[in-house]
Amino acid sequence: MSRPVDEIAPRFLGAILTSTVGDSRVRVRITEVEAYAGEGEDPGSHAFRGPTPRNATMFGPPGHLYVYFTYGMHWCANVVTGVSGSASAVLLRAGEVLEGVDIARERRPAARADRDLARGPARLAAALGLTGDHDGLDLGDPLSPVGLVLPRRPLPVHAITPRTGVSGAGAGTPWRFVADDPTVSPYRAAVVRRAGT
Repeated sequence: MSRPVDEIAPRFLGAILTSTVGDSRVRVRITEVEAYAGEGEDPGSHAFRGPTPRNATMFGPPGHLYVYFTYGMHWCANVVTGVSGSASAVLLRAGEVLEGVDIARERRPAARADRDLARGPARLAAALGLTGDHDGLDLGDPLSPVGLVLPRRPLPVHAITPRTGVSGAGAGTPWRFVADDPTVSPYRAAVVRRAGT
């Protein structure tokens, strides 16, 4: 995975992410991803200003799970793609629950339909039961409670857009890749806040 992250990211469309939390197994087929590059390179990335305790996993070896907490309430999951010391990751934004639908429904009781169970990065992490305890896991380790299998043939890229919710210098970077699938989340541009609002 030494290629640029925007070239790697579409390969994750159709990947199967499986979590076993306790005795509960959930399997999701990935339908939407975003690419994030490294230090000094991508203003929209957590790694842009260098390593911190929060983003340390992004600077580690590829194939590991980077889980972070956002807005004080949600977990989001990424796959590290850069070589050790050079951060980059693919945010897993949405997917279709293939196995463990009942478990995902318990974890996501507000979901109106099954297509909404993992529709958005926080919902995907919730459906899989992922938290900060899973940060840094090796997704290729057969003993890991979270595993990832890339598809032989990725799902075709249906659309490429700027990343959702990214503002500032990285706002226009077209690094969101989506399949033609009802589980894909709606695109939302970042909200520009004015002083005093």
